[in-house]
Amino acid sequence: MSDKKEGTPVKQWTHFSVTAETSRLWRVTFDSPPINLVTPEMLTELPALVSQMEAAPELRVVVFESANPDYFLNHYDTSRVAETPKDLGATGYPLVIDTSTRLSRLPVVSIAKIRGRVRGVGSEFALAMDMRFASERALFGQPETANGNLPGGGGLEHLPLLLARARALEVALSSDDYSGELAERYGWVNRTVLDTELDELVDALARRIASFDKDSITAVKKQVNRYTLPSAEDIKSSYDSYFASFGWPGSQRRLPAAIAAGRNQAGDYEKRLGYHLGRQPESDMV
Repeated sequence: MSDKKEGTPVKQWTHFSVTAETSRLWRVTFDSPPINLVTPEMLTELPALVSQMEAAPELRVVVFESANPDYFLNHYDTSRVAETPKDLGATGYPLVIDTSTRLSRLPVVSIAKIRGRVRGVGSEFALAMDMRFASERALFGQPETANGNLPGGGGLEHLPLLLARARALEVALSSDDYSGELAERYGWVNRTVLDTELDELVDALARRIASFDKDSITAVKKQVNRYTLPSAEDIKSSYDSYFASFGWPGSQRRLPAAIAAGRNQAGDYEKRLGYHLGRQPESDMV
């Protein structure tokens, strides 16, 4: 990929696009209309993207953003759980774990530029990135507990390391939406800024880092990673529990009710997911 001209698309993908601004700096734009749900197709393609990043010798930085200002990257499409690919990635782990663990350990800096909502496995993918910067309009959430499940893509491993135990439990157990301002205070993101300032902040930082030597970037990440990353095996424990949880009575009762109320669809339910999850019908709580 080192011979890519500025602004050249790297490859055609299903729910995101990748542009090589230079051989050192790429931009990934999520675009999964209408609400940027994570799909089985995306789970299959993300490990291939990481492999391309790994194979690009000049690449230093990748910025992840969204074409939808209301959704950075949403939760999994729970209406398609049965279609979840069972393939194993290059690490020998399921694709979600393969993607996140390899991304965190690549000799390439990954930066999330977050506008709108980032929830569920979308949040977990962002947590695997090296840095996260948010607009004042961003909302963060791990909604799984309210639907009778649990975060299964790394949230229960990354959040305690970033937020500490008590706040990680608050986030996971409340299943609520957290503002960009509160996410910064908790340590979920590096910084939350005015929406008009987000592009300049992230793009300037990305270009600055991309101008440095790759050997130095690689060494810094390797040393910091020794103390700050969960193991793939720890994440797999939550991953296995997540898929088992769809057989739990609470999940079998709550998930159909949520889908009937507007889950996975464009509309107020998804826009105010935390609000609606905290006000489920009394009949759904027995």
